[in-house]
Amino acid sequence: MNPLKKLAGETVIYGCTTILGRFVNWLLVPLYAGIFAASEYGIVINLMSYTAILVVLLTYGTETGFFRFATTSNRNDVFSTLMASLSVTTFVFVFFSLFFLNDLSVFLNIEAHKEYLVLLIVTIAIDVISSIPFALLRLESRPVRFGIIKLTNIGLNIGLNLFFLLLCPFLEKKGIHVPFFDADGGILYIFVSYLVASVVTFFMLLPCFLKFRFRFSFGLLKDILKYSFPILIVSLAGMINLQGDKVLMPKILGEVMSREEALAITGIYGANYKLALVMYIFTQGFRFAFEPFFFNYSKNADSKKVYKDVFLYFTGFGLIIFLGVMYWIDIIKFFVRKPEYYAGIVIVPWVLLANLFQGMYYSLSLWYKLTDKTIYGAYMAIAGSVITLSMNFILLPRIGYMGSAYAVFTCFLVMCILSLLLGRRFYRIDYDVNKIIFYFLLAVVFYFAGRCVMFDNPWITCLARTPLLVVFILIFLRREMKFLFAGGAIRNILGKK
Repeated sequence: MNPLKKLAGETVIYGCTTILGRFVNWLLVPLYAGIFAASEYGIVINLMSYTAILVVLLTYGTETGFFRFATTSNRNDVFSTLMASLSVTTFVFVFFSLFFLNDLSVFLNIEAHKEYLVLLIVTIAIDVISSIPFALLRLESRPVRFGIIKLTNIGLNIGLNLFFLLLCPFLEKKGIHVPFFDADGGILYIFVSYLVASVVTFFMLLPCFLKFRFRFSFGLLKDILKYSFPILIVSLAGMINLQGDKVLMPKILGEVMSREEALAITGIYGANYKLALVMYIFTQGFRFAFEPFFFNYSKNADSKKVYKDVFLYFTGFGLIIFLGVMYWIDIIKFFVRKPEYYAGIVIVPWVLLANLFQGMYYSLSLWYKLTDKTIYGAYMAIAGSVITLSMNFILLPRIGYMGSAYAVFTCFLVMCILSLLLGRRFYRIDYDVNKIIFYFLLAVVFYFAGRCVMFDNPWITCLARTPLLVVFILIFLRREMKFLFAGGAIRNILGKK
């Protein structure tokens, strides 16, 4: 089989399952927002942000380390050594987390609901232990099995959420008692759903564990950890850039207002943050496709021109998505259902642009990967984390969640600029910076023009703005993708004769 076709097929499966998981979480937002008060949903946002950071910390870059060493050393030794290491560190994490459960629950403002924390601790442990078997499936080129397990996890999670949050309350109202259901459980069942899905996933991965003999090599582990440490720094800094605001918000705001108000603001921020997920899905889909592409295409004579064009096209389509979401935001906001969440709509344009700059950073970051200067990726990620943390500490007490929106926007903008400047030094590509600035300015003009279009009916408002979006699309396509309008171009793309 052609290796590029094989790679493309696997990329589609890995990418689609990951993106589908994000999309399903997005679909659960109206369910949660419609059932729970903002302060309750704020607890979920806060705890799940801690979870994302802890999973990265507890796997400490070993997934990439496994790929690197399993292809050059004895695969059995690498797998069993890493599984032993992860098992020990995960056990230590679980032990100390449960030992200090009371203190942790007080720190997280959930002392009345320690069960939330217990469920998440166990879920984190299972997910960490499962990371290497998932990496093994990828290394062995078994994308179908990988996809089936991931889809099972996603399906169970959403199915259990619907069961506990919709079906069980409905049955209780009809007088049908569900023995294991507590009507006052609330957000507990969100964490129960995550745990059950992770447990089932673990059992589906058991064959990966059982086919290896246990062997442990301290020397091998030392080499893997030395290789993986920079990757841990990049991953951890990247996760702080994405989740740091939602981790810090309840603590920082809790100093200037009541705990419940701080959690409510976190819930409002988290729900509206997810309205920008369409841009995140676009950037992640691009990342899955582009990373293998630029490695494979790097030896071609016209590679730099292609990279330059890709960067321009990605930016243009990202700006189209930005305008599309903002022109239809008066309808999209109903996705979160409860009016108490609508105040947070003001963060959406900033988060959309932050996600766009993140995608642009992915496109620009090819230089340090192609030149083996990955340490610069760590430097830029750390710089982004410093911006994220410092701006949140400074702005949150003063202007609330808008400070977090400004922080994530500034973080990825600065990382994008740094990558562009450093890339010119180590792997120069003459990107169309002037054109990109022009389209950003044009998008800003169209954005404010759209805000001037306002009617009492939100549907009429959104429909009246849509011609502006069409004009922007035509301007970009006519100027930059003229080949689409050449005779027979569309027919050739569709494969018609």
